[in-house]
Amino acid sequence: MSEEVRFPSVVGPELAGSIELPEGEVRGWGIFVHGFTLGKNSPAASRVSKQLAREGIGMLRFDNLGIGDSDGDWGDGSFTIKVQDTVRAAELMAQRGTPADLLVGHSWGGAAAIAAAADAPGVRAVATIGAPSDPSHVEHQYDAVVERVLSEGSHEWFVGGRTLVLKRAFVNDVRQARLRERIRDLNRPLLVMHSPTDDTVDISNASEIFREAQHPRSFISLEGADHLLTVRGQAQRAAHIISAWADQYINAG
Repeated sequence: MSEEVRFPSVVGPELAGSIELPEGEVRGWGIFVHGFTLGKNSPAASRVSKQLAREGIGMLRFDNLGIGDSDGDWGDGSFTIKVQDTVRAAELMAQRGTPADLLVGHSWGGAAAIAAAADAPGVRAVATIGAPSDPSHVEHQYDAVVERVLSEGSHEWFVGGRTLVLKRAFVNDVRQARLRERIRDLNRPLLVMHSPTDDTVDISNASEIFREAQHPRSFISLEGADHLLTVRGQAQRAAHIISAWADQYINAG
């Protein structure tokens, strides 16, 4: 069972979210941060969140600016705005009396979850799935148009069956992100999960994140999983692992 919510982005337009309500005893609450252009209904976001809810951890998953059911223009976003909107999502959860103990981030959303954790009220632990160690890793997805974006200010970019407008401010913001400092200063338990056969974000990124992180830190290899967690059962498996790992943190006093 889910509850539909909307809340304002830091840049104004409303973002759309779904809260997967926990089944049985409520163990805790969390937020799922989706990948670069994927959305709240992507296989990873939907399946992981629903499985965590079945295991007693209610999860908010939401569409970023200009994605899915959210308002606004995707091109007006950036890594910084994704991070700040994740903090807004945590504020929403706190306001409704269900503060998020846990941030789960997939792919680029994993980087955003790490960066947002320090400012997100209530967050006690962070888990990443297939996350890059540097947000600028996504530039390879739009490298064919990046020079035109930088010279002209913006340019259309066709991705995932739709056309988005990539803007100079977006590119510059991503290039200026400093995630390694956020990893070192996280000061929260971190679970890093990554498939050794991920052909979108190489597993070496997981090694870099793990190396930069302070204890308590954990690493799980998701053998057999693809980057998007579309292989049957893999998203649910990731959720089982997160659920077991997070138990001592979401139930902490």
